[in-house]
Amino acid sequence: MIVALLSLVGVFVSIYLTLYKLGYIGQLNCAVGSCETVNTSRWATFLGLPVAAWGLGFYLVVFAVSMLAIQERYEDSRALSVLLTGLTGWGVLFSGWLTYLELFVIDAICIWCVTSAIIVLIMFAVSLADLRDLRGASDAGDESAREPRSRATPVTD
Repeated sequence: MIVALLSLVGVFVSIYLTLYKLGYIGQLNCAVGSCETVNTSRWATFLGLPVAAWGLGFYLVVFAVSMLAIQERYEDSRALSVLLTGLTGWGVLFSGWLTYLELFVIDAICIWCVTSAIIVLIMFAVSLADLRDLRGASDAGDESAREPRSRATPVTD
């Protein structure tokens, strides 16, 4: 549920930045940093789309997967947990690359971009913890399944 909520926050941040990049918002409200410098740089577009639009797509996919994963039918699904961890892990790598560009290439920081990177990092941490919990529960289930065998009565001669 936490990942779904965080992804919704990410959706709103991405929409705001995408609307700016597409010209629907005249000026970004940025209390700290140089959001306009970052969002007007050549690095703010990737494969012909605003990076924020890619972020929007990412957050929508994570939201959909996380909503599916919290359904009772799929709450113990290892595949969905692995998928969510993989998606958010990819998001951490991409956000890390963008943060590197901000710090060392563009020489400006966008507080909205940093907020998005933090959201992605928290989503990854929560997804990873969920995967470990699921794996731990699975391992505990395996041990309890083996337990009766180890308690077998020894054969006497």
